[in-house]
Amino acid sequence: MAKSEEYQKRKPELIEVAVSGNEEVSPGVHLISWKRIFSFKPGQVVKITADPALAPRIYSICSGNEESEIRVLFNVKEDGLLTPWLAGVVPGMKIWTCKPYGSFTDGNNPAFWIATGTGIAPFYSMFRSGIPENKTLIHGVRQLDQFYFEDELDWAMGNRYIRCCSQEQSCNVFPGRVTKYLEELDVLPTGINYYLCGKALMVVEVRDLLISRGVPYQNILSEIYF
Repeated sequence: MAKSEEYQKRKPELIEVAVSGNEEVSPGVHLISWKRIFSFKPGQVVKITADPALAPRIYSICSGNEESEIRVLFNVKEDGLLTPWLAGVVPGMKIWTCKPYGSFTDGNNPAFWIATGTGIAPFYSMFRSGIPENKTLIHGVRQLDQFYFEDELDWAMGNRYIRCCSQEQSCNVFPGRVTKYLEELDVLPTGINYYLCGKALMVVEVRDLLISRGVPYQNILSEIYF
């Protein structure tokens, strides 16, 4: 079977929606939105494409599950097939998306949320959906202007919101990567879940570090961004 025929056979059901907003929250990083037409669980994803004939890309939802709009946070990849176009959409333009799905979800038990870059999106969705209690959020970035939503998170989560920056320094920001921060912690709880979201290298490194510190493999859940 040709690739195009195979995709047509297994492609998800896509729905046309009108974009309601497009904000550049940091250089090369955008937050787009459209009216929510489906319910979803915080941490789930949607597929997006500019044309139903093209294979969609997967993005985590970055909004609360009671909000009237769905938002998606993404990096613009200059050689990408979708994100350069997506960065230029204006309200009223149409995109194609699907019903939210996925199992990267959390409940009310204590947990660590560990993210790098735009990998904070599913955790921000969880936060906006009212489940930040008993959570510790660790966000790693390269530059200080990449701490998306930091004012809101800092105000609400206080010392349970840890920022790690590898290339710039500021007060109340850990100077280094999330792996370094975790390595320097005297104690890591072993009886809770750890949710990891970001680039594959970070996910693998943090997973291995957690296991070496006694965290059971089944307590580590991950979502890899490409």
